Amino acid sequence: MRINRILCAAFLLMLSTAPLNAAQIESVEFNERWYTAQQKVLTLRGVALLRYMIIIKAYVGAFYLDENLTADQLLNDGVKRIELHYFHAIPAADFVKSTTIMIGKNVSTRQFNKLRPQIEQMNALYRDVKPGDRYAATYMPGVGTELALNGKPLGIVPGFEFANAYFSIWLGDHPIDKGFRKHLLGIH
Repeated sequence: MRINRILCAAFLLMLSTAPLNAAQIESVEFNERWYTAQQKVLTLRGVALLRYMIIIKAYVGAFYLDENLTADQLLNDGVKRIELHYFHAIPAADFVKSTTIMIGKNVSTRQFNKLRPQIEQMNALYRDVKPGDRYAATYMPGVGTELALNGKPLGIVPGFEFANAYFSIWLGDHPIDKGFRKHLLGIH
């Protein structure tokens, strides 16, 4: 009986010291909620680890969606955000190449050509990253998709259609990794 009380007390102590407003994956923390400049509340839908060549940890990510939307409404014209925390240095040119290829896999050729100026605008925002850096892309209706590096805004690319194409890199029908997509959406 005494051992049960000790175990119960230890468990309660552990719960009381655990962060109540953060999710953790691979020792990287993501906030449970994120607040936009327009005072919209986004809730964390899921976190995921992306591996390269099965064994190399490339990055972890978190997906946030307007708290009034469900995961199946992710392509609606609502606020959404993806944050990616990198484990390795990656040159900006690799982001440019990957963005172009992945959007091309998720939209028609006609739509890709229509979005080409916005894709090029986004590609011009990329910077080299080093381990521990974090990109965040946040779509705000009527404003566009803001790309930030380590919390510093790099620029905004306008357009709802572009936002859907851009977020399709991770969340579309042909994402960078289906398991990663599933975990970001909180589907296990």
